[in-house]
Amino acid sequence: MTDLKDIDDAILIKPKDKNPLKDRDTECAGLFSDRDEAEALTQENAEAINALQDKLWAEGRRALLVVLQGIDTAGKDGTVRGVFNACGPLGVNVTAFGKPNEEELAHDYLWRVHRAVPKKGVIGVFNRSHYEDVLVVKVRELAPADAVEQRYEQINSFEQHLTENGVVVLKFMLHISKDEQRERLQDRLDKPHKHWKFNAGDLEDRKLWDDFQKAYETMLERCSTKHAPWRVVPADKKWRRNAIISSVVRGTLEDMAPDYPKADWNPDDFKIQ
Repeated sequence: MTDLKDIDDAILIKPKDKNPLKDRDTECAGLFSDRDEAEALTQENAEAINALQDKLWAEGRRALLVVLQGIDTAGKDGTVRGVFNACGPLGVNVTAFGKPNEEELAHDYLWRVHRAVPKKGVIGVFNRSHYEDVLVVKVRELAPADAVEQRYEQINSFEQHLTENGVVVLKFMLHISKDEQRERLQDRLDKPHKHWKFNAGDLEDRKLWDDFQKAYETMLERCSTKHAPWRVVPADKKWRRNAIISSVVRGTLEDMAPDYPKADWNPDDFKIQ
């Protein structure tokens, strides 16, 4: 099993780290080199996460927010299935953020995000997140540049507010290569049962690959903080991606050490007829 320190040495972005994506391997074969072992570990981690989540729910004092961010086809849905497949629906919420609707646009950009933050006892998973507002919004120029510029520190303050109020924040950027994205998009065209996944708009974003990479660079540099650091996960291999993320989620929950609350009554005082 790969040690969590070895994982973070490879993927954790330190605050103010310059060029956080430059030369970062999208394969990272040094982590979890054996596929069978990695897949077995992922399942073991998933079961451990379920057990820890049960204690977190019973305890009801803290929450865990897992942010998954990545370009199209990076594997956000697959990560949710691979890491949280053993968890029951009680206490785990997944929120997929798409294009904001009319009601959401009538509020500030963090309004819809704050509404989806997990309550105490819950693991919340964001499939895309508030970071869309410094990624696609920036690249597509959907907001004035000065407004986008303000958002980095606003987001940092928002996440600090969450952590100071009992929400542990884990942020994962799923890092795939341009060649891998091409193969995954082609796979959606080639297989009829995957046609529903294909979106022609993904091809337009692909034309802006370099611009998106620069936007991710800025996001990682400006918003990897001590209270909510970013982790860049090599995601060309889905099984390695899942092993890495499940190990970090499990390790974080183990560090949180949730436990079942002790009853303030004596079970011997009751008799079931």
